[in-house]
Amino acid sequence: MIDNIPLRRRYAGCVLLIAFGLALAATAHAKDSGKVFVSSEKDNALTVIDAKTMVVTGVIKTCKRPRHMKLIEGNTKLMVACGDSNKADIIDVASGKSVARIAFGDDPEVFDLSLDGKTAYLSAEDEGALTIVDVATGKSLKSVPVGKEPEGVLTSPDGKRVYVTSEVANMIHVVDPVAGTVIKNIAVGKRPRRMILAADGAELWVTNELGSSVSIVSTKDLNVIETIKFEIKGMRADDISPVGIALAPDGKTAFVGLGRANHVAWVDVASRKVTNTVLVGKRAWYVALTRDGSRMFVANGLSDDVTVVDVAAVKALKSIPVGRVPYGVVIDD
Repeated sequence: MIDNIPLRRRYAGCVLLIAFGLALAATAHAKDSGKVFVSSEKDNALTVIDAKTMVVTGVIKTCKRPRHMKLIEGNTKLMVACGDSNKADIIDVASGKSVARIAFGDDPEVFDLSLDGKTAYLSAEDEGALTIVDVATGKSLKSVPVGKEPEGVLTSPDGKRVYVTSEVANMIHVVDPVAGTVIKNIAVGKRPRRMILAADGAELWVTNELGSSVSIVSTKDLNVIETIKFEIKGMRADDISPVGIALAPDGKTAFVGLGRANHVAWVDVASRKVTNTVLVGKRAWYVALTRDGSRMFVANGLSDDVTVVDVAAVKALKSIPVGRVPYGVVIDD
């Protein structure tokens, strides 16, 4: 019984339990920090925002022209593609400090990772290629020629395909990453940019910046099965330039940043209908959702801010100034 344990031993045991509890809490915090990271192309930095309070908590200096980002290693680190440094910066999420930099090909922009996280697939605009890089060493393993100015990159759930958008060719290139060959070229809308996969993996949704649209591709037969056009009252089609896209956790709604139209659109996945739009900042570029889907963070490239949106209320809550020309958003929650 506890009453029979000497006071000194009881005290030591309590200290150990408290220390163990604090260690667990620190580990949990490091993994799900509640931080929102926003890359700023012109400032060579990441702005850090607290997801709950919507307040800027810090700035992390990184390599030149940071753009696309992904959480890696169980969300303990952040990988940042820096276009003008030809590198990826690896940042420790808990401390906010750079712990490594690896070679990442020429002018890297968007990338995705293999299922084991050991291989990066990235778009090399100047080369017109998908570059395949060993994450541990930064060594280029393969370069797969695709259309001019590739940008969006997305790995299939089984890891057997890598989808790449080509802005100039107006195509999606379906790449076999093991063979290093293009399986098929799929014509979509004008200037395709970013992609998401539907919850069941049966459809690939692609934003067409100069087509004011989203193309929906069947992942079974690799053909376009439908196109969704966007309209905003009082705006010309040329002003509606979809780029960023995200899928709700339940898979029922797609959220599309409409670029220079300064809005985000809600699209019902089943009916393909636009159900809502919300006014955000200038040039709504990148769209990211919290894990529970309750809030959306939108990077606005021409107003140098991020708009936080209450998804259920379909309402903009706050615009938060960040660095110049914000590009990407990653939420660690």
